[in-house]
Amino acid sequence: MPPAPNATTDTADRALSVLHSVFGLPGFRGAQEKVVRHVADGGNCLVLMPTGGGKSLCYQLPALLRKGCGIVVSPLIALMRDQVAGLLEAGVNAAVLNSTLSREEAHEVERRLISGDLDLLYVAPERLVTPRCLSLLERAEIALFAIDEAHCVSQWGHDFRPEYIGLSVIAERFPDVPRIALTATADELTRKEIAERLSLTDAPQFVASFDRPNIRYEIVDKNNGPAQLKAFIKDRHAGDAGVVYCLSRAKVEDTAAALTEAGITALPYHAGLDAGVRARNQDRFINEDGIVVVATVAFGMGIDKPDVRFVAHLDLPKSIEAYYQETGRAGRDGKPSTAWMAYGLSDIVQQRRMIDESNGAEAFKRVSIRKLDALVALAETAGCRRRLLLSYFGESPAAETCGNCDNCLSPPKVRDGKVIAQKLLSCAYRTGQRFGAMHLIDVLVGRATERVKQFGHDQLSVFGIGRELNEKQWRAALRQVVAMGHLAPDSEAYGALKLTETSRGVLKGETAVMLREETASTARAIRSKSRRGDLVPRPGQAADAPLLASLRAWRSDIARKRGVPAYVVLHDATIDGIAAARPTTSGQLRDIPGIGDKKLEHYGDELLALIAAARPSGSGSPPDG
Repeated sequence: MPPAPNATTDTADRALSVLHSVFGLPGFRGAQEKVVRHVADGGNCLVLMPTGGGKSLCYQLPALLRKGCGIVVSPLIALMRDQVAGLLEAGVNAAVLNSTLSREEAHEVERRLISGDLDLLYVAPERLVTPRCLSLLERAEIALFAIDEAHCVSQWGHDFRPEYIGLSVIAERFPDVPRIALTATADELTRKEIAERLSLTDAPQFVASFDRPNIRYEIVDKNNGPAQLKAFIKDRHAGDAGVVYCLSRAKVEDTAAALTEAGITALPYHAGLDAGVRARNQDRFINEDGIVVVATVAFGMGIDKPDVRFVAHLDLPKSIEAYYQETGRAGRDGKPSTAWMAYGLSDIVQQRRMIDESNGAEAFKRVSIRKLDALVALAETAGCRRRLLLSYFGESPAAETCGNCDNCLSPPKVRDGKVIAQKLLSCAYRTGQRFGAMHLIDVLVGRATERVKQFGHDQLSVFGIGRELNEKQWRAALRQVVAMGHLAPDSEAYGALKLTETSRGVLKGETAVMLREETASTARAIRSKSRRGDLVPRPGQAADAPLLASLRAWRSDIARKRGVPAYVVLHDATIDGIAAARPTTSGQLRDIPGIGDKKLEHYGDELLALIAAARPSGSGSPPDG
């Protein structure tokens, strides 16, 4: 536990002192300092900060600066476990209170809370709102309440959880204890509801940039998703840790099996698996290198693994918030990572049908459709994807291009597609608006299939009027026309596409239609740039390779002995920093970001011995510390 606050010391000075001594960090990032000072001085607030942006420090540090124990509300057992393990490594007295504890273990945690022996306590929301837990908290000295994953409180959020609704009781029962709500993703509507439900309407909102410049965004036309995924991993991320998201449990298992057959270590994860299998697969992903998890969207919430090098989607998420949250699990350590998605017309149809068939109120369906449309616009844009993504969250990037998304690296061609759209809409109309994409394409290219002949569509005036395009080009054009809203899935007939109100303007030539073309060189250009290393520079890229290998092996051994993930012992960035600087004294080692007082005490001698034993990779002498 850090030294008790000195009443005569300024909050900012104390915050920097604890930041350095406990967390081993030389300074704050972005809005962290403002948030820490505000909460440490007793203020309430709402914090929006991207995954990997340092949200946890915004409540952990104020809890150490204030008297009492900080209560962290989190729905994520994995997050609780990993964060507590990391805090214990740093010398902070932290614990969890959730369903994983036995009765005896829970009683011991409660005793420590009442006796003032805890700095931070992580509690599940459904437990916190019970009369027993609220009574317990009233008997303890509480430093603050931190509501993590605060978007779960909003019905408009992408991960609404009913148990979060009861958290309004915190403001009622503990009005004088500061509250900080935190989330990585929330649009204006979601922020408003978070503030209302948690009684934070008068509290300031600290909104950090949503930009993750180390993540490369790529969205490709889906033609054979599993094959495209295998090629992506083998070409770009062989041996890397990654997460692949699929919509259904069956697809999760099929995809994991296909990757395994291709020589990629892949594990399935979904709610239908045996709990023991799920736990083992998650533990392997966290503790081992180079594991790919294929999962439904629930996986990854609260997992702190910093070295996930890619997140891939084989199905379209429900919203930009969901996409951002899921892709944000890549590259938490700031190193180059990829957000890759294969996307096709069937994804739009599937998601629209799920919304139409849901039991939600009409207002909820309208919001869901609006959010889906925004994500489809991101997938279809010919401009910078990062710029569009950030603008959704209210940011206005100064640069027109980011230089690290597929559209910026290999700009697609855009052409006047009015005639193509008119042919497509005419075909849908002439065939009765009762057929899906492949049937319409068959008619347009003049393919007289049994089904086309069965309905007499080979006799229509639109039969064969689209021979100037091949099937792939028509599929891309049709997808874009649906994305623009000129064709829509029919909720009454599965798979059928029907004209919309806006289609009239297209048919009459009054509405402009611009279609993007995927150039044949796009994928090759991106692969080439990735192989040449034209990515965001990697921290520690000048590190001594043999020493780096020794440090990683040492860290793995320590992690196994302590029963914690390797990154809890030392993050990759810290390992890289040590290998690059090659410190020779305790003082020099202490200056490496991530080495706090306790870690220096626990590991300093071993690390310095490793450095001394490692021979420099070049002929020169190791650099001065």
